[in-house]
Amino acid sequence: MDAEIGFSQISPPAFDGENYQMWAVRMEAYLQALDVWEPVEEADFHIPALPENPTLAQLRHHKERKTKKTKAKAILFAAVSSSIFTRIMTLESANAIWNYLRDEYQGNERIKGMKVLNLIKEFEVLKMKESETIKEYSDKLLKIANQEVVAQSTAEAEFVAATAAVNQAIWLKKILSDLQLEQEQGTKILVDNQAAIAISLNPVFHEDQVADIFTKALSPSRFEHLRKKLGVCSF
Repeated sequence: MDAEIGFSQISPPAFDGENYQMWAVRMEAYLQALDVWEPVEEADFHIPALPENPTLAQLRHHKERKTKKTKAKAILFAAVSSSIFTRIMTLESANAIWNYLRDEYQGNERIKGMKVLNLIKEFEVLKMKESETIKEYSDKLLKIANQEVVAQSTAEAEFVAATAAVNQAIWLKKILSDLQLEQEQGTKILVDNQAAIAISLNPVFHEDQVADIFTKALSPSRFEHLRKKLGVCSF
């Protein structure tokens, strides 16, 4: 109990609309530590009605369930920015709030993943005109590179920073190439995240996860298995 009280004094992970995946993992752990994850996870979290002459056990159980439900909702309200709060303040349960945030901001990360692909295409087709100065061309590249794309994919949120570094490396290589200064060696990017290391050592680290058309393609064997199950055939 003392440990729980001490932990509750720690502010919940703040969410301002960016890096949803990372925030969701932290918030789930925070709610579980306070033993209030159940009303967030369950849409039908039930608070039993009290009989006419309730026992002490029934009173205690009723109060615990009611407290959990109220506390979970209060924590989610406290975790979000003012602009997000105005969009969720009318939702009646912690489960409804959690689902809204997931649907709203996880979807945004998928859209941002598509933006990255578009930015890469812009880099590939951009050429320096003969009438342009080096500064004008550099400014044009910087305008593309500085576009805000916080979560580049639906993979683990820990890869966001690494992806940003890759974007900068692509930008730098593009400038060098157009200035006819070839980059002899590849740009080395160091990533010490344990998940990144595990995936690099084992390419099928996430093979059992649901496929994602952006970042998590099915393995050939899994694809063939599902194709046969669906009865798809080639002509």
